Amino acid sequence: MPSAFAQQPLYTHNNTGNLELTVAGAAHLAQLPLRCMQQEFPYKTGVVFSDSSLVTNPRNYHPAFYGCFDWHSSVHGHWMLVRLLKSFSALPQNQEIRTKLSQNLTAAHIQEEQQLFSNRENKGFERIYGWSWLLQLQRELLTWNDPLGKELAANVQPLATQFSRAYIDFLSRLMYPIRVGEHTNLAFGLRLAWDYAETVKDTALQTAIRQAATRFYAADKDCPASWEPGGYDFLSPCLEEADLMWRILPKQEYQVWVKAFLPDLFKKDTHIFKVALVKDYTDGKLVHLNGLNLSRAWCLYGIARHSTENKQAILQMANEHLEAAIPHVASGDYAGEHWLASFAVYALTTENN
Repeated sequence: MPSAFAQQPLYTHNNTGNLELTVAGAAHLAQLPLRCMQQEFPYKTGVVFSDSSLVTNPRNYHPAFYGCFDWHSSVHGHWMLVRLLKSFSALPQNQEIRTKLSQNLTAAHIQEEQQLFSNRENKGFERIYGWSWLLQLQRELLTWNDPLGKELAANVQPLATQFSRAYIDFLSRLMYPIRVGEHTNLAFGLRLAWDYAETVKDTALQTAIRQAATRFYAADKDCPASWEPGGYDFLSPCLEEADLMWRILPKQEYQVWVKAFLPDLFKKDTHIFKVALVKDYTDGKLVHLNGLNLSRAWCLYGIARHSTENKQAILQMANEHLEAAIPHVASGDYAGEHWLASFAVYALTTENN
């Protein structure tokens, strides 16, 4: 990060009480995906090798999203950099970001990415998490009023369309919700996919999501928040569901539903969710808990904005999680640095979602 930004605060409190990213903070966080988005190794693949053609460097079958340790982290790293370009015209890495996005997100690269997902053994690769972040990336590109944004959105759209159709098919066959604190959490995936579908007016995808969310979650009560967190969680099953449902239910119905679902969240001076502790930032699984603090913050911000009671206590809880997590995003270890900046930016810009 340029020295002019080195001593400036990474965030401020805005007039609603939320934490807000500064230019210095954006420049600080942008370094992390920039450092790894074209770094091929170390790499963790999740593909099924149906034949020897995939026994090759990841870049040969993931020419767009081969960096940052795994496919989904690369995707949301690209999303994060687009979000920062749109939000901060004075970002010092502006040109570097534009160059790397142009190099990675070519039409030819996206076509090659599509081939893997068309493979019978890999049609469920990166379902649900990676699919959802790709849709969120495309949403960010489509709402970027810039010639580069329009070019890249046209390149990425075929893969977004492929995932939209795959999502609709998957949800029609899914019998039970997936209530976990890691990548396959259904509520988190649905909220990202919903925001994309709403933006592009993909009514078929919206209908599929609304039907699934209603089927799986509308009757839920008394979420067992005391069971959280699990040791590897980076998502809160209770909070992700609550943050999804304000998108699905009419406003008044949501007030009734969320109070029945998380009644302790609406008690005075609530401390239902306490900041998660991380003892080892070099362990790829244990550092998930720092991501949990960030994701809890964005959920709590969303719930507070769409609730009529206890807003200040919920907002305070969000800020506590965010302020505890931000100093450890750039920990110096690749286990967290390859992905945590995206979560921090998503949380710090959540009011724009």
